[in-house]
Amino acid sequence: MEITILSAQGLKNTSFTLFSSRIRPFVTITTYPPATTSGDKHCHVYRTRVDDHGGVNPTWGDKFYVPTDCNAFFANRYACIYLQLYTKTLISGQTLLGWCQIPVNDIGFPPGGSVRNLSYRLRARDGSRGHGVVNLAIKLEPVVPDTSLDACHVIGIPLICQNRLGVNCEEESRLRNEREVSPTYGLNLTNR
Repeated sequence: MEITILSAQGLKNTSFTLFSSRIRPFVTITTYPPATTSGDKHCHVYRTRVDDHGGVNPTWGDKFYVPTDCNAFFANRYACIYLQLYTKTLISGQTLLGWCQIPVNDIGFPPGGSVRNLSYRLRARDGSRGHGVVNLAIKLEPVVPDTSLDACHVIGIPLICQNRLGVNCEEESRLRNEREVSPTYGLNLTNR
């Protein structure tokens, strides 16, 4: 899955300090459940660059390739992308400006390669309505068929088999056996 953090609008600096009132925002994203790569169950955090010039209306355009097991991610109704927007500060390092969750149902099942643009209102630290909107784009990669199965041969047993005439193979086999046992099968031998 490719996630592009596009921009944000209407941000408000909630951490007034004596040293800086300027907003220097950046975004972090994670997925729930965590994207597992090579059996690792740790949560990977993706981070945009800091926008030093955008102020309350920053733009990023940063793309992240988030590995997900599509079957597991989209089958889990609690799966989501968790987005947090911070401002970089001199003293505390970073201060949370807002967050939002993008549920898997909002992403939906777009055709592979298509882009879905989404916008979400940010929430404050306590979950109440915050200030600002964040815009992002999500693109699902097209599903590439697994060609590793082409190299091996699989032998299966059909559940139902019919010949060209629509007769079940089992019935045809039984009829064939009866013909071999009785050479007069199907002939009317009664004398009239």
